Amino acid sequence: MAHSAVTGCGKTPTVFKSRGVFARISAKLLGDETIRILAIGSSSTQGVGASDAAHSYPALLETDLESAWKENVTVINAGIGGETAIQTIERLEGALKTERFDLVIWQVGTNDAVNGVAEEQFRLMLDRGIRAAKSASTDLVLLDQQYYPTIKDPARYERFVRAVDALGEERSISVFSRYAMMKDWASESVEGLREMLSGDGFHMGDKGYDCLAAQVARELESAVANSKAAPQVAVATGQ
Repeated sequence: MAHSAVTGCGKTPTVFKSRGVFARISAKLLGDETIRILAIGSSSTQGVGASDAAHSYPALLETDLESAWKENVTVINAGIGGETAIQTIERLEGALKTERFDLVIWQVGTNDAVNGVAEEQFRLMLDRGIRAAKSASTDLVLLDQQYYPTIKDPARYERFVRAVDALGEERSISVFSRYAMMKDWASESVEGLREMLSGDGFHMGDKGYDCLAAQVARELESAVANSKAAPQVAVATGQ
């Protein structure tokens, strides 16, 4: 069953800023080849708060995109709970050196904001990851921080959110604002937001991950449809 038809996800505000051409995915769709996506990040990628691994957002995203594109899609879940950007960056760089991906979705920034990471260090790690993706000729989407009701220092937290968007704009990298999406859920209904979260009131639960995956899938489908394949990009197969 495709999860893009999931109901009860609230409005769909503009939360995605597409700044890539998604050339590798476009080429794969033309060539009837499997699309490989790396979803990397911390607990929200791993699926902490979900009832099982099948309800993590990468697993649901795989189903949604296969339904949208009528194509084989593999979404690799490389989430490790608790990581900050400086911990994730080495895994990201290593993965890009050893494997070929058509897209990387990097969920980043929540732990940095809440665990006292210096803002400039966070920005440097983001930039390092962007450079790694560009060196590998792989499209990158930054998935920014989650919104939750008990943010202790909203001013600091939102500076980290803005840092993701600002660097995305500076480096021409697409950004999906999970923060804007979840804050919109809260503005519609505090109870509605609670339904999206797990029992800890911090991580998403099954419904939240389902809605996140559905929205990311819709945005990617639209972005790829509106982009032009780049014929000069050689698409490696058999990896």
